[in-house]
Amino acid sequence: MGRPRGFDEAAVVQSAAELFAERSYDGISIDDLVTHLGLHRNSLYKTFGSKRGLYLAALRWSLDQGVTPLADRIAHAPDAVEGLRIALAAPVGGAGLELLLLASVERAPVDTEVAEIVDRAFAALDSATAAAMGTDGPAPPPGAAVALTALLLGLRLRTRSGDPAAADAVNDACPRWPSVLPSAARQP
Repeated sequence: MGRPRGFDEAAVVQSAAELFAERSYDGISIDDLVTHLGLHRNSLYKTFGSKRGLYLAALRWSLDQGVTPLADRIAHAPDAVEGLRIALAAPVGGAGLELLLLASVERAPVDTEVAEIVDRAFAALDSATAAAMGTDGPAPPPGAAVALTALLLGLRLRTRSGDPAAADAVNDACPRWPSVLPSAARQP
């Protein structure tokens, strides 16, 4: 029988998710992970198999703990405008949407497993946005939920890049969104 693990695997995955969300997959070496996580290299390989194995565990954790609960809050919003406000008010940093954004542009194009995970996360956000658009009134135009999800992710990306105008644009635009969103997206 082997020695019991001397670390909390869930805490390691969470910490790795935050690090990958901050610096990206390609921006982190195995040495960085070992140092940041306080693991021995052998423990990392024995538990996760590789850097990619840890990344996949961190991405799944991030989506389960950050994106899925956010999608649930968006889906239960009274209308699409409030759903977007909820999404934009979610903390920037940590994991969640930030790791999803990085995964979608950095790893999904070259890793089919990451692409499948990212696609499921986008579909969950699209469904949540569609639910927030409501069923009262006319049906939203085709693609409206996808467009609103893309708007949300674009605003998060600009905020992440440190664009001070992005936060101001969100605050300035939110009160006017009911006039620019499709009528089905507005609260009746």
